[in-house]
Amino acid sequence: MSSGSGAGEQDRLALTETHIEQLVSAHDAYMASANDHYDDVLREVSERIAVTGSAGKTDIAALVCWKRLNASTVWVKELMQMPEHDVRDATGLAFQRARAADHISEAAADAIAALHPLPGLGRGRAVASAVLAAGVPERMAVYERRAHASLQNIGIPIGGTKGVYSRYMSAVEALRDDVNASHGLRWRARDVDLALYWMSNRGP
Repeated sequence: MSSGSGAGEQDRLALTETHIEQLVSAHDAYMASANDHYDDVLREVSERIAVTGSAGKTDIAALVCWKRLNASTVWVKELMQMPEHDVRDATGLAFQRARAADHISEAAADAIAALHPLPGLGRGRAVASAVLAAGVPERMAVYERRAHASLQNIGIPIGGTKGVYSRYMSAVEALRDDVNASHGLRWRARDVDLALYWMSNRGP
């Protein structure tokens, strides 16, 4: 497995060609079965962010729906009560940080930290990673517990404690580099998280 930009030592484990083939096959299978319009919300939010440079409450609400999360939780109410400019300040800073650092692990950690003041985005990773993936689609991936499980299954344990999104992104970037180098593809981080998600759904 290649090191990838900013990949840590734990991410540079021996990944067999079989695992790489499984990843590519899982991606192909997902794309063959996926609804063509499922990511419409993610793309629309991403296009708005490209213009505004930040995500607002409406954008985050759309991503909560896209992730199929419970919108009746306390943190959603708290987020909706925040001034729009505070939300945009935090997300705009997060997107800047996600692009700024050379190493993906540092970029991911800095970006997540910028989202901490926002209710619901400080502890969980599902919504925070979706916001980052929408804002910086060329670099960031969506964190999913099933994608996390697939990393474990192919020999890349990233733990589940503080800083897990940073380690997750290091692993995702290293996997993307390996797939692109071995298959001549042009995967982005989102392609890797989709493949990992599908692998977990279909078992080891």
